[in-house]
Amino acid sequence: MKSLVFDTGPIITLTMNNMLWLLEPLEKRFSGDFFITQQVKKELIDKPLSTKRFKFEALQVLQHVSRGVIKVIDEPAVTDKANELLNLANSCFRAKKHNIKIVHLGEMETVALALHKGSEAIVVDERTTRYLVEKPEKIQEYMGSKMHTQVSVNHDNLKQLKKQLNPLKVIRSVELITLAYELGLLDLFTTERENELLPNLKETLLESVLWGAKLKGCAISSDEIDTIMQLEKPQT
Repeated sequence: MKSLVFDTGPIITLTMNNMLWLLEPLEKRFSGDFFITQQVKKELIDKPLSTKRFKFEALQVLQHVSRGVIKVIDEPAVTDKANELLNLANSCFRAKKHNIKIVHLGEMETVALALHKGSEAIVVDERTTRYLVEKPEKIQEYMGSKMHTQVSVNHDNLKQLKKQLNPLKVIRSVELITLAYELGLLDLFTTERENELLPNLKETLLESVLWGAKLKGCAISSDEIDTIMQLEKPQT
């Protein structure tokens, strides 16, 4: 059966933009499963529920888990694979004679679960994890710029990592939001009455949700948003 595996970031992005409700109709259209790992559940639900902050957001995610929209998977084989990938990924790049920790266990559990399930894609908003899967060579440049120092590469480890991650595809929350827009799931915000009050309402709606995702944590550039806006313009 088809599946997507979600990292913490995209679910936070959707929740903080009042768009978590989109997952249920998207899951039905997808005709597959939306998975998270036990570690992601801890970050999204268990930890926030033990504090005062983000407790309501955690309850929203919990509701989607209880209804089966999001399924939590806890398999020892996935954790073992995640630790293997974690050690490999965090020994690919060095600065000042030390390995650079570029990813955490939660992110690698998401990757490991997707490999284990043969999922269609992982849903990740964080830039480093996306680079790691799609174009790991860019991490050297990205981390060098971020740390303001020279970063070296362990090419043997990087080659081994690329080989293991090769089957994966990555999508972000903005791709899910754009798909929801294309499917008409956001049309409840563009009724005839609202259209009378604001010209170009659909365009404004799309721009608002894309920028909302960017400002709440999705790694997308303003140029990418402009490209999506251009592609989604009605054909004349």
